[in-house]
Amino acid sequence: MRKVFWDDPYQTTLHTRVAAVDGNCLLFDETIAFSFSGGQESDKAYVNGLEIQGSEIKGDLIYYTLPENHGLTKGDPILMTIDWSRRYCLMRLHFAAELILELITQKLSLTKIGAHIAPNKARIDFACNQNIAAFFPEILMKYNEIIEQNLPIKKDFSDEAQQRRFWEIAGFSKVPCGGTHVKSTKEVGYITLKRVNVGAGKERIEIKLI
Repeated sequence: MRKVFWDDPYQTTLHTRVAAVDGNCLLFDETIAFSFSGGQESDKAYVNGLEIQGSEIKGDLIYYTLPENHGLTKGDPILMTIDWSRRYCLMRLHFAAELILELITQKLSLTKIGAHIAPNKARIDFACNQNIAAFFPEILMKYNEIIEQNLPIKKDFSDEAQQRRFWEIAGFSKVPCGGTHVKSTKEVGYITLKRVNVGAGKERIEIKLI
């Protein structure tokens, strides 16, 4: 299965064919619809106008659940579309969270214990016994410097056979990640950070786009 959202995360429509059908569970030759992975929420997507109700990653394939009576059979041509506004927010917030995570890791060597990327905000959870907000001014200053430099974001496979990918900013960091990303740091944009204490020994950072 060709995952077009990696080749071109800006592509919003795709003509492809049904590769397999098992009731309401369908596989396609190609896809532009990202499925929940690495904390990033799935795209809102449609097949011939029918909203995809769910998806599941099995190995290197993504299976999609369509409504009852979808009427599709193996080999049928279909048009897949995505909600671009949602995708673009997810792309920007995902990379904002990746940058904050990398800056925090470089500064404090904390362990990430959870993350979630939604269209309206992202969060990262750390194992931490101190108030992480004390480091926000320095972290945001470094984040803003990277944004203002408008640095290119390279994305590629580290192991294509295993479907492992990475992003890289030359001179800053190279990080394993299979999400969707924008082209440059300036496109990510500026953010706000909020500290949430979620329990003993845990700290959460909530990230929102400005």
